[in-house]
Amino acid sequence: MTTTAAPSTARTGPARATFTHPGVAFGCDWNPEQWDRSVWREDVRLMRDAGVDLVAVNVFGWSQVEPRPGEYDFRDLDEVMDLLAEHGVRANLGTGTASTPPWLTTRHPEVLPVAEDGTTRWPGGRQAWCPSSPVFRERSLALVEQVARRYGDHPALALWHVSNELGCHNALCYCDTSAAAFRRWLRDRYGDVGALNAAWGTTFWSQRYGTFDEVLPPRATLSTRNPGQVLDFQRFSSDELLGQLRAETAVLRAHSAAPVTTNFMVTDHIRDLDYFAWAPHVDVVANDHYLDHRLADPTTELAFSADLTRGVAGGAPWLLMEHSTGAVNWQPVNLVKGPGEMLRNSLTHVARGADGVCFFQWRASTQGSEKFHSALVPHAGTASRQWREVLELGATLDRLDEVAGSRVQADVAVLFGWESWWAVDGENVPSTAVRYREQVLAAYAALRAQGVTVDVVSPSAPLDGYRVVVVPALYLVRDEEAAAVARFVEAGGTALVTFWSGIADERDAVRLGGYPGAFRDLLGVRVEEVAPVLPGDVLTLDTGQRARLWSERSEAVGADVLARFADGPAAGDPAITRRAAGLGSAWYVATALEAPDLADLAGRVLADAGVATDPALAAAGVERVVRAAADGRRWTFLVNHSTTDVALPARGYELVTDTAVAGELVVPGGAVRVLREEPVR
Repeated sequence: MTTTAAPSTARTGPARATFTHPGVAFGCDWNPEQWDRSVWREDVRLMRDAGVDLVAVNVFGWSQVEPRPGEYDFRDLDEVMDLLAEHGVRANLGTGTASTPPWLTTRHPEVLPVAEDGTTRWPGGRQAWCPSSPVFRERSLALVEQVARRYGDHPALALWHVSNELGCHNALCYCDTSAAAFRRWLRDRYGDVGALNAAWGTTFWSQRYGTFDEVLPPRATLSTRNPGQVLDFQRFSSDELLGQLRAETAVLRAHSAAPVTTNFMVTDHIRDLDYFAWAPHVDVVANDHYLDHRLADPTTELAFSADLTRGVAGGAPWLLMEHSTGAVNWQPVNLVKGPGEMLRNSLTHVARGADGVCFFQWRASTQGSEKFHSALVPHAGTASRQWREVLELGATLDRLDEVAGSRVQADVAVLFGWESWWAVDGENVPSTAVRYREQVLAAYAALRAQGVTVDVVSPSAPLDGYRVVVVPALYLVRDEEAAAVARFVEAGGTALVTFWSGIADERDAVRLGGYPGAFRDLLGVRVEEVAPVLPGDVLTLDTGQRARLWSERSEAVGADVLARFADGPAAGDPAITRRAAGLGSAWYVATALEAPDLADLAGRVLADAGVATDPALAAAGVERVVRAAADGRRWTFLVNHSTTDVALPARGYELVTDTAVAGELVVPGGAVRVLREEPVR
């Protein structure tokens, strides 16, 4: 029916809710508005055949639900929700606010975002809105209220889906409205303009501000920009979009007891949102992840992103809200997945903490920008290999239902910070060839090569319970974060710190007295000068190890020197050191070691800490991850990325093939096996 906006009849509901699902969820985005109504019943029947039990709808529904300002037409969405309920499929119901309807940007062009060069970004794509726009906020919340009031108690509703991939395209807006909002944010942060001047170091280049009214976003300039200003604008922009999430969530919670989430983008190419700050504001963490074939090792990045998502979730189970059955549509060359790869990718996420595996999308579109994006039901229909693999995945996930709710076991933590990502990849740095996430992934890959599972956590996360903490290129560090690492080591832990860590405080002000700044005393190393090298150059250490990108002119002050630079601008100076501190030890590597040498160093550090490793299994292409339940049950996931069968001693029950194992488990090439271990008696 078509209705006009009604006054709020909000009821008081719980401030937070818990997402529960019977077992491991299998889901997708469903966009029935793209299809004739005659297809809808076939869709829900096929969903039941495949085992799909959690479906996101109304994600981009604004122009359908509100075709004209203040007029709401819920007839189609009513039918969709009722169909899902009738067939026992749960709804992950979108608020519909991800993209503006044409009437909004036509009547209110001031909501459109502005790029750093001052040019407007126009409708025709998606997310054509400024995160600071009061008009957008007002109109979007009016829509959310109507949707929440109508469906807050619907029997199909399992989960609220706020917007979609917030900030994927519009994270940074430089318009005048954003400038005013930025100034308000700065007033709240600093209190007075003198504190702002101190934080940004505005005595440089005559940038001292007399009032907040003089401050602008870091728009395009003739030279490079103030790094403190850029860093704070990144923080502000993340907070602005978090504000939209919180505003929509408040409306939903006023009308419904259902849990709330949004789909994060913990992935290699999205860097503008600090998800550690966002996570406390959702009831369950959800993430979108797509293999990026522009990377040298996409499967390592997949594992890293899953581990980081688990870290964002505080170790709790999370949902994979989107990934792909095959090719995406937005890379220069969109590679298809090989036989078994979809299942292998999916179970890698489950191994690393996902309690739900969802896809974009249900049925491949025939029109629009994403018509060549893969889907559960491809253009070829159900008479396809793709559909057969979908059926196989659904049946496999059903057999893994008992794993839901368990947690991943890890002895090693890697510290990761979005603020360091923003700062390291900024302007006027010693080497633009040093990219933050590349350095983190290099350290992560070295640990993965040793066959260990890693938690990727915030620099402020508790460290107790770990045996090794790795700190790769953590350039921006608060005093309390550095102190926590020192206490961890002194209490018996082992830390590995890599170059360009500890350099600046939270203002991006360099710590004086010699690098690595905040970690200098813990590591027993004093660096007088960094000495980066050209990307094509190779450095050699006196141990025969090879490195690139970076060296440091330094001295050991209480640390044992394990390797020195044999050549390059820091020849003769320490390259790898170890210092005993309290009951533990702190290792430092002052260069970007080549991958085999970094993996070897990781093995030495792990051995120093007494962490069990299995580099032979990793070299065979198999990753092993253990999930454990509170009642003592354990499941070992074995993901074989190679084409060769691997046999392992094992005893228990294998869930993928639904067979008992007594002595040996064979993991075929390209396959996954999940072993429920027999309890120790």
